Amino acid sequence: MFTQLHPGKDRALLIEVCLLTSALLMPGCASTEKRDELSVYEAGHADPYEGFNRSMYGFNMTLDKYFFKPVSDGYKFITPDFMETGVNNFFTNLKGINVVLNDVLQGKFQQSASDAGRFLTNTTVGVGGLFDVASEVGLKNNVEDFGQTLAVWGVGQGAYLVLPVFGPTTIRDGGAGILDRAANPGTYVPGTGILEGINDRANAEGALNFINEAALDPYVFTRESFLQYRRNLVNDGKSDSASYDLDIDPTADVSAEPKPKTPELAQPSLDTTSKVEESPAASAQPAVAATSNVTAFDNMLQSFEEASNKLDQLSKHRRRK
Repeated sequence: MFTQLHPGKDRALLIEVCLLTSALLMPGCASTEKRDELSVYEAGHADPYEGFNRSMYGFNMTLDKYFFKPVSDGYKFITPDFMETGVNNFFTNLKGINVVLNDVLQGKFQQSASDAGRFLTNTTVGVGGLFDVASEVGLKNNVEDFGQTLAVWGVGQGAYLVLPVFGPTTIRDGGAGILDRAANPGTYVPGTGILEGINDRANAEGALNFINEAALDPYVFTRESFLQYRRNLVNDGKSDSASYDLDIDPTADVSAEPKPKTPELAQPSLDTTSKVEESPAASAQPAVAATSNVTAFDNMLQSFEEASNKLDQLSKHRRRK
């Protein structure tokens, strides 16, 4: 999540190496189907380091308030909307390489062909990914990463962690982040991570405001949203919606109609990818500094879109009580 303010990628390398080693050593039998990790979560073992995580969450919130938010606000102020959309399209397209690789590693060969076609279409016709032409011709944007691939191979998610600047992740996803970074061409271009991080933080504004206004405990809400979203990805959208247990303020206004996950696009233009005031990929946390793809901030954001219907139901239910 913070994973998407990607500046200073190298300084997290040692942390990610340790996380990767831990994830690979965790027990788990190989499988061709993604595992349902709900039992681990419900058993109360998802957040054994809550004290440390809360302190890191507070640190990230403070860092965001006094540094990342002002930077992203300045970026939005001086950058025209069509340029912001183009930048967002460009970085989304770069992740297409990761998606295709993980499609293959997970045995999703038909999806890998579609995702490869999407990447090639946007890279060529879409002028290096600045225009999301592929969405108009019916090639949807899938989300696959090495964390999901490890889940397919039987690696457990491990404990929930909040890392400085990186934000929410798990042992498995944090360790897999180093592989995501290695497969992303942007990692090897100086300054690219910083720009991507600023862009991601700017897109996260709506989700962050939503957390602060609607959640009784923003830390718990962020954790639940992140873990539920990751389970949803791991299980290819087959997670149980009844398992949502988000800490929402019943007085908050969450009755707004949910945004469609993939808006209809009329013609190829820089506006073919709506700005990410969202979630799936989603859950959000501020302190999004420029770092890497450890757990996409846009992933965190996407989780709010998927949860919006549930939030509305919970709010109405509590009001009736």
